[in-house]
Amino acid sequence: MNNPKIIVITGPTATGKTTLGAALAKKADGEVVSADSMQVYKLMNIGTAKPTAEEMLGVPHHMLDLVPPWENYSAARYVEDASRCIDDILRRGKLPVLVGGTGLYIDSLLSGRDFIARGSPELRAELNAEYDETGGTVMLRKLAGFDPEGAAKLHENDKKRIVRAFEAYYTAGKSKSRHDRETKSLPARYDAVKYALNFSDREELYRRIDLRVDVMLAKGLMGEVRCLLEMGVPLDSTAMQAIGYKEIAVAIRSGSDIAGAVEKIKMESRRYAKRQLTWLRRDETVRWLVWEKEPDIAGSIRIITNDITGQ
Repeated sequence: MNNPKIIVITGPTATGKTTLGAALAKKADGEVVSADSMQVYKLMNIGTAKPTAEEMLGVPHHMLDLVPPWENYSAARYVEDASRCIDDILRRGKLPVLVGGTGLYIDSLLSGRDFIARGSPELRAELNAEYDETGGTVMLRKLAGFDPEGAAKLHENDKKRIVRAFEAYYTAGKSKSRHDRETKSLPARYDAVKYALNFSDREELYRRIDLRVDVMLAKGLMGEVRCLLEMGVPLDSTAMQAIGYKEIAVAIRSGSDIAGAVEKIKMESRRYAKRQLTWLRRDETVRWLVWEKEPDIAGSIRIITNDITGQ
């Protein structure tokens, strides 16, 4: 095969993506680009499993610690920042290794599609107020007048997406559905080879997820969340919606049982892993690296290296 310009290491949570990504980049003269929607936030290290200096193996890692936790960060902004980062790595003759489990960020980055323009905060506030006053049924019926395809996919209670659909139309002069159809014909932004990690036994994956949560608690996740709350990071911010942070923040604020919050974190993490697998299995271009009890880092590097060199 031709030498790929980008290697993607993805898969559900707790499958060893960070370890494999750093080891591969070190061997292949590459640099790691994070594809994790929560690792972009500063001060959120333990609960996001942000790689430590030791885990980075001396390899440059990008797209970490970009914004404060009270700032909302979007897929559109990620594509803008990450593509600029990858282009710089390529210009320097290095191999970008995209590592992470946020499927939307990865697919949006690789696809070459752009995002429809966002409106002003004033327009968004006006649309939110209109939704609150008239209700979702009326708003959805109004949306169907100029975007029947988009309206058919939404529920009347989905305020956020309904408001976004109106915002897109008023700002760009065309529906989000039309924009999405037009951008699908654009060529891919990068030549990428994608590898997804998993364990052959689902129970082994779940065991590792549960263990990972226990390790995060032992490392001080409670203190990390408490610090964010004391800094005034709102519970409804994007950062605080991350699994692990949300549950503990609610428990701290309400004075409820922490043990119950921990069990909920484990359950939500397992559910998230299941959703990640469902997302990945829709992509026929993904190459699966399926492990038994332990991650086979050396064996996986050999497979990927052989693919890169064509040997």
